[in-house]
Amino acid sequence: MAGARGVAEGGTEAGRGAGRGALERAWAELVDTARRTAAEGLVVGTSGNVSVRVGELVLVTPSGVPYERLAPGDAIAVDLAGRQVLGTLTPTSELPLHLSVYRDTSATAVVHTHAVHATAVSTLVTELPLIHYMAAALGGAVRVAPYALYGSEELARGMREALVDRTACLLQNHGTVAYGDTLAQAYDRTAQLEWMCRLWLTAAAVPGHRPSLLSEEQVREVAEKLKGYGQRT
Repeated sequence: MAGARGVAEGGTEAGRGAGRGALERAWAELVDTARRTAAEGLVVGTSGNVSVRVGELVLVTPSGVPYERLAPGDAIAVDLAGRQVLGTLTPTSELPLHLSVYRDTSATAVVHTHAVHATAVSTLVTELPLIHYMAAALGGAVRVAPYALYGSEELARGMREALVDRTACLLQNHGTVAYGDTLAQAYDRTAQLEWMCRLWLTAAAVPGHRPSLLSEEQVREVAEKLKGYGQRT
């Protein structure tokens, strides 16, 4: 990884707690996740972006570079103030959005997409209706942040408000943001949100019928049950 040794082993304040091997592994997983967003239709071209936090550093996808072209030596990292400390490529234009999530939440990974069904929903409502109980996995009804210019602090501010007590939100006329403890979790939440948006659009499009919705109490009940979901280790 070009430049990783200088950051991880050079003793800089930003590099403390982020060893070279950890950065290399995180970059590889980040690239795999970014490529997955494209392969599964959540982004088109170079739209969308992905980041992961390693210690006091944030690795991010670059601006305007197709994901399939990214190599180990293309790694980019910034500190939490946004100063680039690793790599020569320009970080994503949505860096303010990503850094805002890390400053205000316990996130370790962030996925931002332009998923088509979710973006369509963002143009229709201010909150995704409670069409399915998996809304509980995102903290409840998913809010829509008001439209703002991409890459702007205004967009980041609106997103922060939409993410209060949530792990995902929609960006009006723009796309989605989801975060998690891992890249896999952030990606799964992104995919769940896109699926729920597609479900609501499909049900709402049936003439003469209105989709039944869940109550907030029903979603809270699911949230409690999900705490015991999966295999115990």
